Amino acid sequence: MLFAISLYDVSVFVHVSAVVVGFGSTFALALAFPLAVNLHPQHLPFVHRLSLAINQRFAGPALLVILITGVFQTIDADWGFGKAWISGTFLIVIVLGGLTGAYFVPTDRKLEAMATRELSAAGPGENLKLSDEYQRLAQREGGVGALAGFLVILAVFLMVTKPGA
Repeated sequence: MLFAISLYDVSVFVHVSAVVVGFGSTFALALAFPLAVNLHPQHLPFVHRLSLAINQRFAGPALLVILITGVFQTIDADWGFGKAWISGTFLIVIVLGGLTGAYFVPTDRKLEAMATRELSAAGPGENLKLSDEYQRLAQREGGVGALAGFLVILAVFLMVTKPGA
C-alpha cells in the first residue's frame, strides 16, 4: 500500500499537533508581558486575559488530548508504563495540568483584576507604576511560566529520544 496509515500514526499526529497548538502559544506569552510593560502598562490587563484564554482554550484541552493519545500509544505499541521516559512524560503532563488549572488560571484572573483596578485608580498623567504586590505576583508567574516551558521541552526531549527504550 502506498498510503498505509495506521491508527497509531494518526494518534502520533494528533498528539504532536496538540503539543504544538496547545503549548506553542504559551511560549509567546514570555514576550507578551515585557512588550506590554515597555509599550504602556495599560496593556497588561489584555496580556493577562490573553494568557487566561490561551490556558483555557489551548493548553488545557491540549493536555487532555496529549494524555489520551499518549495512553493509547503506550498501550498500542506495548511500550509499558514502567519505562522512565514514559513515566516521566506522564508526570510532566500531570504537573502541567495542575499548574494550568491551579496556578496559571487563577493567577491571571487575579493579576488582570489588580492591573485593571490599579490602572483605573491612577489619574491622567500620573506615573503608572503598578504596586509592588502586582509586580511580585507577575514576576513569580513569569518564573513558574519558565519552569512550565522547561517541562514542555523536557517532555519533548524524552518523547523524541526515548532514553532506555
